Amino acid sequence: MYRFAKTAVNIGGHAVRQVRHGSTRQDFHSKYGNGLLVGGAVFCVGMWAYVLTQTGITWGFSPIGKVMPKPWRESEE
Repeated sequence: MYRFAKTAVNIGGHAVRQVRHGSTRQDFHSKYGNGLLVGGAVFCVGMWAYVLTQTGITWGFSPIGKVMPKPWRESEE
């Protein structure tokens, strides 16, 4: 538990020092984060548009209540 508390305080202190001195380095998320988010959203919307319009899948039809079992036949012995 001591290591966890020490690490948590160290991380918090490091963040405070960065804000205080304005020394924030540009990491991967701040550099590419918005572009990846927009690119992923465009890809996802494009793929779903293709699936919904081009594949011919029939959506929302359920056989429950429409399919009736055949009547039971007794074995003829």
